[in-house]
Amino acid sequence: MSENALFEGDSPSSEPLAARMRPRTLDEFVGQDHILGRGRLLRRAIQADMISSLILYGPPGTGKTTLARVIANTTKSRFVSLNAVLAGVKDVREAIETAKQHAQLHGRRTILFVDEVHRWNKAQQDALLPWVENGTVVLIGATTQNPFFEVNSALVSRSRIFQLKTLEDGDLRAIAERAITDPARGYGRLEVSIDEDALDHLVAVADGDARSLLGALQLAVETTPERYPPEPGTEIRITREIAEESIQQRAVLYDKEGDYHFDVISAFIKSIRGSDPDATLYWLAKMIHSGEAPHYVLRRMLISASEDVGLADPHALAVVEAAAAAFDRVGLPEGNFHLAHAALYLATAPKSNSALGYFDALDAVAKEPTREVPNHLRDANRDKEGFGHGEGYLYPHAYRDHWVAQAYLPPALQGRLFYQPSGSGYEAAVAERVARTRELQLELAVGEEADEILSYSPRADARISEWIRRSGEDRSAAAADVRDHVREALGAARHHRVLIAGRSATLHMWDAVRAAPEGRVVVASPDAARAQAARHYAARLSEIERPVVLECEVLEAAAHEEVRAHEYERIILADALASPAARDGIPGGAHELSSPDSRLVAAQRVPAHGQRLSALLDDLDGVEALREAEERLFSDHANEKVNWDEGDLLRALEAGGWRVTACDRLELEERRQVSKDQLELWLAPDRGGGLGEALIAVLTAAAGRAAGEAAFEKLRSALAARLAGRTVPWRTVTVLIVADRGAGG
Repeated sequence: MSENALFEGDSPSSEPLAARMRPRTLDEFVGQDHILGRGRLLRRAIQADMISSLILYGPPGTGKTTLARVIANTTKSRFVSLNAVLAGVKDVREAIETAKQHAQLHGRRTILFVDEVHRWNKAQQDALLPWVENGTVVLIGATTQNPFFEVNSALVSRSRIFQLKTLEDGDLRAIAERAITDPARGYGRLEVSIDEDALDHLVAVADGDARSLLGALQLAVETTPERYPPEPGTEIRITREIAEESIQQRAVLYDKEGDYHFDVISAFIKSIRGSDPDATLYWLAKMIHSGEAPHYVLRRMLISASEDVGLADPHALAVVEAAAAAFDRVGLPEGNFHLAHAALYLATAPKSNSALGYFDALDAVAKEPTREVPNHLRDANRDKEGFGHGEGYLYPHAYRDHWVAQAYLPPALQGRLFYQPSGSGYEAAVAERVARTRELQLELAVGEEADEILSYSPRADARISEWIRRSGEDRSAAAADVRDHVREALGAARHHRVLIAGRSATLHMWDAVRAAPEGRVVVASPDAARAQAARHYAARLSEIERPVVLECEVLEAAAHEEVRAHEYERIILADALASPAARDGIPGGAHELSSPDSRLVAAQRVPAHGQRLSALLDDLDGVEALREAEERLFSDHANEKVNWDEGDLLRALEAGGWRVTACDRLELEERRQVSKDQLELWLAPDRGGGLGEALIAVLTAAAGRAAGEAAFEKLRSALAARLAGRTVPWRTVTVLIVADRGAGG
């Protein structure tokens, strides 16, 4: 420990050049203009002798101790220095006691400089804290490590942090030239000259470290003459060869346990993430050259293979794993090839961080209420009989493409997105596939009203909705077929404005958004649940990319301000023409909103062509009566739900100003599970206009009322026994019509 004179050596000749050349005033200080330039806070504080506690943080050779020397030479305060490598708690207490005495007796404050303050443990740093807190001492700490990690947070909070940066080449050249010309502390008494390329070499290899530069310069000057010190006026020339002998290898700054270690590995991983192979190789070389453990680097690359590359290139993980195994067999130096191989593969691979979706799911598990496993996903092996666990589960391998739409998340989490596939590499194909299945699942999960006309239950009948949600059908396959045909027929361009209206409008919304990203997509859906689900799903897009989703009846859509704001190059009517009023009004309304080169695609399910129960039960006793009842029901010309077909659709479109160019019938087979509740609704004898009423009429006409009613009950029981709970093939027909705007438009 010493006071203000501490920094003065025994004699200039006995000290290293770096110590002799330490600046003593602010004017001599070179570099660090960002904190010591004229007008800067720290410079003003030093000049005004108003230093408060501060911590100087930076790499070796950047001037931390030198700056402390300048403060010692400037301040009127008592200046005391400790080195944390040599001093302990006892030294701290002595310094504090002396500081207290000077304050009491002389009214003089004490500045305590602690070099390498990060070397003190927590107890040693804590011993200093109260005296910094009450102002007994002003602390100046110097550290090469990040003070926010290595210094007591209480000390950090009471100090200003000043970060010193690696010196620039111009700063180093100025320091070298001053050392050569200074007659008192440098080599000004000699005639020292240094070749330009020699100085360039010293500056380059010193790499921002003034102490390293001055050490090399001292070695070059003092070993060039035969004996040193030579006579004043002796000429000494430093050539490139002499400079290279004086400093042959750069001292790479790297502390495997310190802040710079984390900075370099961070730069390496970020270079991989940023797909910069050149930077990746540079930081890899820096780590290995500095003695970093190759296995540590390989472990970080294994993490990056999943975190940064992920499913954009699923092979990345295997490549890094193989490189790690090869390195274990080969070792260094040849193992450098395997390190470089893995690093370059990661840097040049397409990127995806979709695996981070796991942490969103983890957050939902940790912070949200416990969600029960949906009944159909529960284990059926133990509790199927007692609780019905597993009932209603659809086995995906039994369906086309080994997929069927059903809910896998708890009901309260339906629509939550944890996995967000990127658009890169392998995952680009995955992204579209996931998006399309996710959109279809969302479309079907919100439920729909039954399109069959086997009964006329109220639209709000909860049992129908429940049947639809739980039915074991493969509606997903049929819906996907319709969606694909509509997309192909539509032929939307990137800039097109697309209007989609109808009960199934949201089914086609996302294909339109993908096809016309530079245009506009407006959706009018009368289904509140679907519209709300679509808006929720669309919230992940920016406002300018997001489709407009309106919850309104299709007949009212043409008057809506959001709809009338545009003319549309493409229009989709998705199950919008089922009623006479819709067929009378919607085609003309769509024509008014169309542009001169507009195309309309109508996809309409036709109930009259739908499934007959009798077709599923050819061998059932009484099937003939069932077949006759179905024919009576479907041929009822007074029934607006079945008294129309594609001919009526074509006439409606032509009357609305459209010129039909194509009309196809899509006959689709779904898989549906028929529930007991649904059969009861279909066959209810008191529901006017339903299958049950028609079946009783057929049976009583043949055998009289009493016998007919008995036959009806027998047939209803037989139907329940044969169909309830079974998954059956279910035929639907959708008519696809393509039309252009007619000449009269």
